[in-house]
Amino acid sequence: MTEIIRSLQRDLNDFGEDLHLVGSERLANRHPGEHRDNFGAGVLAEPATPEAAAAAVRWCLENDVPIVPQGGRTGLVGGGISRPGELILSTARLNRIEAIDPLARTVTVGAGVTLQALQEATAEVGLIPGIDLAARGSATIGGMIATNAGGILAFRNGVMRHQVLGIEAVMPDGTLFSDLTRVLKVSAGPDIKQLLIGSEGAYGFVTRAVLKLESFNPMRATALVGLRDATSALALIAHFRAQPALQLEGAELMWQRYLRDSAGDKGFDLGWLEEDTPAILLMEVSAESEEQAREALEEGLAGLWEEHGLTSGIVAASLDQARRFWALREDGDFMYRHFPAAPSYDVSVPPGSLDDYVAGLRARLKTIDPGFDAYVYGHIADGNLHLSVIGEGVTAPALKAPIEDAVYTGVAEFGGSFSAEHGVGTEKRRAYLTYGNPARRAVAQAIKAALDPKTLFNPGKVPYRAD
Repeated sequence: MTEIIRSLQRDLNDFGEDLHLVGSERLANRHPGEHRDNFGAGVLAEPATPEAAAAAVRWCLENDVPIVPQGGRTGLVGGGISRPGELILSTARLNRIEAIDPLARTVTVGAGVTLQALQEATAEVGLIPGIDLAARGSATIGGMIATNAGGILAFRNGVMRHQVLGIEAVMPDGTLFSDLTRVLKVSAGPDIKQLLIGSEGAYGFVTRAVLKLESFNPMRATALVGLRDATSALALIAHFRAQPALQLEGAELMWQRYLRDSAGDKGFDLGWLEEDTPAILLMEVSAESEEQAREALEEGLAGLWEEHGLTSGIVAASLDQARRFWALREDGDFMYRHFPAAPSYDVSVPPGSLDDYVAGLRARLKTIDPGFDAYVYGHIADGNLHLSVIGEGVTAPALKAPIEDAVYTGVAEFGGSFSAEHGVGTEKRRAYLTYGNPARRAVAQAIKAALDPKTLFNPGKVPYRAD
C-alpha cells in the first residue's frame, strides 16, 4: 500500500494540496461506515477538484490499479468494499455547494456534499432537494447518484435519477465527462448521465451534479395511526393526497413487531395504541399553517375512522413529539441489538400487492423454521419495503439461500424489484443473478466492456456475470 502512495505522490506531485493521500495508519482512525471492509485497500485518495480526480484515474489506468469509488460509506450492500491492491477514490473533499438558483429551482453541487448540508443550505431560500432519507447526515450526493437512492419522498418526486438535471464524472479512460445541464427539457440524443446514475461506481466517478429543487413548507402536522393492513393505509394516503390545501410529506408503514420493539428500545409510550394492531402508519402533511395542517389531519382521520378500519391514532402536539414519531421509523439500530447480524433486504412491489406479499413472506419463512419472523417497514406509497429476518439461527450459512428465496419469491411476478433503493453491491450478487432480468444484465455487461475494458472501476461488484 505504501508503494501505491509513493508512486502517486511522485507521479501526481503537481496537484499538491488538490490530492490528499491517506494510508492505512490514518485510515485506522476513521470510521469505515456501514461495512468493516470499506477501508480494506489501505490507501485512499481525496481529490479536491475534478481535474485531480481525473489525474488519479489516469494514473490507475496506466498502472492497472483498480478503483473503488466511495462517498459517505452509508451503503448497506457492500458496494464500497475495497481490497489490498486497490485505490479508494473518495468524494469527501468535493464538498462545495457551488450555486443555488431560486428562480430555476436548481443547485450545482459537489459529489461529496452531504444531503443534510444541502437541505440546510437550500432551506434558506425556501427550497429543498426532492429527496430525503434517514442517512441524510452522512449520505453524499455522489453516493446517492451512484446508488439511485430513493427514500421518503420518492412516492411524490421519484428517485435520484429523477432529481438529476446535469452531471460531471471521471470516466474509466480518465477523461472528464461534463454535462452540467440546468434545464429539464433536453432531447439531444441518448442521456448519458442515466448510465452513471445507479451504476454503483462501475461506469465512472461522479464529481459534480445539477439537481432539481422543490418547495419547502415547514408548516406540518404528524400522526401515528393504527390500522388493519397496508390496503387501509393506502386508502388514507389517497384521501390526503387528494386534498387541494394539503401536501403529503411522508407516509411510512411499520408492521406491529417493528413498531413495538422500536418503541420499547426508545422508551416511547404506546398506551394509545390498541393491542394487536397489525400495522401503524406514520403520516406527515403540510399546509399554509401548522394549525390548518393539524386540523385537516385530525378531521380527515376522524371522517375515515370506521370506513377504513382505523383502530387508534395520535397526532403530534409539538415539533419535538413529531421528531420522536419519526425516530421510531428511522432509527432502526435496535434491530441489530435484539438480533445481531439479522439478514436485511430491500424490495419493492406495487403498493396494492403489499398485503399479499407480506403474508406470503411470513408463510414462507415459517416453512423454513416456525420460529422465524421479520421486521417489516417501509415507504408504503411507492411499495418499497425494508425487511430484516429474525429468529434463532437465521444467520446460519446453510439458510442464506432459502431465506433469500423466501424474501424474493413472487417479487418479479408482482411487477416489483429484488432491490428497491439500496443497490446490489456484494451482498446481492446471488439475487442479481437469480432474480435479476437477464436481458438487463447482458446490456449492462456490454456497456461495462465498452467503457471499462480493464474492469478497473469497482471490480467484483455489478454488473456481475453469470459465469
